[in-house]
Amino acid sequence: MEFFKPGRTFDFMGQRGFWIPLSFILVAISVVLCFYPGPNYGTDFRGGTEVEMAFGAPIDPSKVRSAVESAGFQTPDVVQVVDANKPYHFLIRVQDVSAISEDEKAALRVALCYVEDPRSPLTDPVKCPENARATEVKFSAGGDKVSTRYDSEANLDVIKDQVRSVPGVSLRASATNPQVLNPRDHRVEIQLLGKGDQLVERLRDKLGAEAVPPDAALRVEWVGPKAGKQLRDSARNAVAIAIVCIMLYLVFRFDLRFAPGVIVACVHDAMVVIGVFIILHKEITLSTIAAVLTVVGYSMNDTVVVYDRIRENLGRYRGKSFAQIINLSVSETLSRTILTSGATMLSFLAFFIYGTSVIKDFMLALLVGIVAGTYSSIYVAAPLTEWIDKRMATRSDAKKKVLEHSGPRVTAPG
Repeated sequence: MEFFKPGRTFDFMGQRGFWIPLSFILVAISVVLCFYPGPNYGTDFRGGTEVEMAFGAPIDPSKVRSAVESAGFQTPDVVQVVDANKPYHFLIRVQDVSAISEDEKAALRVALCYVEDPRSPLTDPVKCPENARATEVKFSAGGDKVSTRYDSEANLDVIKDQVRSVPGVSLRASATNPQVLNPRDHRVEIQLLGKGDQLVERLRDKLGAEAVPPDAALRVEWVGPKAGKQLRDSARNAVAIAIVCIMLYLVFRFDLRFAPGVIVACVHDAMVVIGVFIILHKEITLSTIAAVLTVVGYSMNDTVVVYDRIRENLGRYRGKSFAQIINLSVSETLSRTILTSGATMLSFLAFFIYGTSVIKDFMLALLVGIVAGTYSSIYVAAPLTEWIDKRMATRSDAKKKVLEHSGPRVTAPG
């Protein structure tokens, strides 16, 4: 094709007056969107319970949302998933994490005959026989497990009745619940219905067993608010550490002129991906961060290919200016860049079109990142490197002039 004709050189540097401001505007918009309206964090970062369900009968999303709210869950997020194999497929997210409230925990301690002071009298021998008086009661972070300890071999039937006597608390259906974990120290584990299980059970009561069959829950996940914040901080640190390591690598491989261009390009690509997700109201999850890290690595690889050609041409064409060498180098690698990025995008598009919802969001981030990374290698990294080279040359010339003027003065004799 005429476009890829060997020896043809494009004037990329002559267009930087348009592309550099455009890149600055895109990054600025993404930064503003990060504060207002802010990212739509997924359950990984925000905390809460997520249930993936396949209903057995046609149902409207608004009806599902109303049923979730009437079941006692506030501000639910109900998303219908397009899936040919499961036509009535929904993701339901609620902010609730713990299966039981603090009041229910207090009621459970009383029902299990647990007292802080062992000298306190237990006046009801029917509910509190000798082998059903807990000396220790601990709740899991999700509130779906209770660990208890007794002075002697525990009566599991009595313990089961004690738990069932607390309103709002339900035992998980199992023949081995509760069960003895350690006979030596008489430790017993009691499994309660988690928040996701409670959600499914209450939806079955509201909508009927036909709409919510026994195998309706395909996946149940929960993350506590504290763990979500830790994951969010770790994800941000992972991106920052990756960019710093890339900068150190480029300083050793090339020189100081080249490192800032790659760093700015990587930050540019990451912010563009996040900005697109915020605009489209997509959830930012751990998968999104993994996609951003992949984009950062892809963008760096694409930029290093261009930088390698620039370094080769610097020694080959000593009479050309740095801007001319950049134009020549980018033009020589342009066909490789377009073919490589195009082939990669075709494979990603297949996953994006035919994949499930989670894969679609991951592929969307990669598609946006590849376009941004290819563009930033040409119109962000290379022009910034040329600008830094020009600044370093200007400082070097100014230093030489100062040294020339500050030489020793020779005064005439007499």
